[in-house]
Amino acid sequence: MIATLPPGSVAIMTIEELHRDRARAGSFGSAAGDYDRYRLSYPEALIGDLAARNPGTVLDVGCGTGKAATALARRGLAVLGVELDERMATVARGHGLDVEIAAFETWDAAGRTFDLLTCADAWHWINPAEGVAKAAEILNPGGTAARFWNTYSVSEHVVEALDAVYQQHAPEVSQMWRPRSDTILDDLSGDPFAGDPRFTVEEPRFYGWEYSFTSGEWAGLASTISDHRRLGPERLAALLGAVREAVDELGGTIRSQHETYVLLARKN
Repeated sequence: MIATLPPGSVAIMTIEELHRDRARAGSFGSAAGDYDRYRLSYPEALIGDLAARNPGTVLDVGCGTGKAATALARRGLAVLGVELDERMATVARGHGLDVEIAAFETWDAAGRTFDLLTCADAWHWINPAEGVAKAAEILNPGGTAARFWNTYSVSEHVVEALDAVYQQHAPEVSQMWRPRSDTILDDLSGDPFAGDPRFTVEEPRFYGWEYSFTSGEWAGLASTISDHRRLGPERLAALLGAVREAVDELGGTIRSQHETYVLLARKN
């Protein structure tokens, strides 16, 4: 399923300026294997739409373990990844990707330019002003910056069961199936690409899809979330054990509804 968002609306996960929290931004490498195993990829319809733009070269920013980059590479595209964490990059390289270690804002492109910049579930870790400037520098005229995020939604009885677990074990952390109301901006004024004369912002899109998680998969996914990682080994283990038990009591699986939000900006 693909649709456009209501006029004037957009989904961006940058409300708290997460790029300033470098410890949290760098917390994923310690769970690189689990990240690669449990994080979901992105809808084939989205990957197909990006490939249909016929980019000669693709730069995947904050490529992590290569979830988006490998999907694009399977379409025959030439993809280069930029990743801050060596441990995440090592996993991505294991999938056959070419990855350079750097923060995107300070990465040396060495004169290289690209037709498509992608950033999957990672733009909120990038300084917005510096990120836009770097995108303008490395994109060819007519090239596209595509930023996208996966969101999760489960049924109310699942929410109630998991709420009880989190209240007991980790009330301070976010719950990935219950996005905060202030993480979705109401208008394009919050998008740093929107007011930049170097770019023309296209209409945002979302892609709807579903996935069934086992209790182990759901707990594994939760273990890769940055604020969960900061609980420490003992508290995290207790939380994840209780999560698995709760899901097993619900029948052993969780059916999750997903929307992948996509923001597109074309270099003028």
